[in-house]
Amino acid sequence: MGNVIVDISMSLDGYVTGPRPGVRNGLGDGGERLHDWALGRRTEGDQAVLDATTEATGAVVMGRRTFDVVDGPDGWNDDMGYGGERDQSAAPPVFVLTSSQPPTVRLASLFTICTEGTENALRRAREAAGDRSVVIMGGADVARRCLDAGLVDEVRLHLTPVVLGGGTPLFGRTGTEPPVALEQTDVRATPYATHLTYRVLGRDRGRGRSRA
Repeated sequence: MGNVIVDISMSLDGYVTGPRPGVRNGLGDGGERLHDWALGRRTEGDQAVLDATTEATGAVVMGRRTFDVVDGPDGWNDDMGYGGERDQSAAPPVFVLTSSQPPTVRLASLFTICTEGTENALRRAREAAGDRSVVIMGGADVARRCLDAGLVDEVRLHLTPVVLGGGTPLFGRTGTEPPVALEQTDVRATPYATHLTYRVLGRDRGRGRSRA
């Protein structure tokens, strides 16, 4: 099977949305700057990163808050979806990790609602992806949960040149969890993002490194 990858854009001060995110303000106040590299003033280098990830993705996992935004009235459509502006007719299936069934699903052919826990959602996504990657695209809570549970093989951060000053932190850890050891394997810099790739080594419990 392919790798399980957390892939997410983050501000210099560690936020994946600006302040006051919501269904009609998905990235929060000022948070649209986080996706300039993918949806706005991207360079050829940014486009190459986006295309490579999209083409290698066999399934996507997201949480309920992200789902509520992308399946909302201002969300994804036939021309805009996973991978940005592109033909969505062959978009990968999306597995939504949530505790309850949404009252409606606008893009019913795309989304599978998973209410039986994180590991169940990832198992179903990996089965659908085959030998391609499973990408956890958000939100921060799902990314942290999967990383802390030892379910992630790789982390890809798109570090964007903006200080948001507040919003949703990616790594809002309590300090009681053992550190998660990473190994940097790739760096690509453009004017709009520094694309960082890390292999997850596992949790460092003070007695060497091991996968959780």
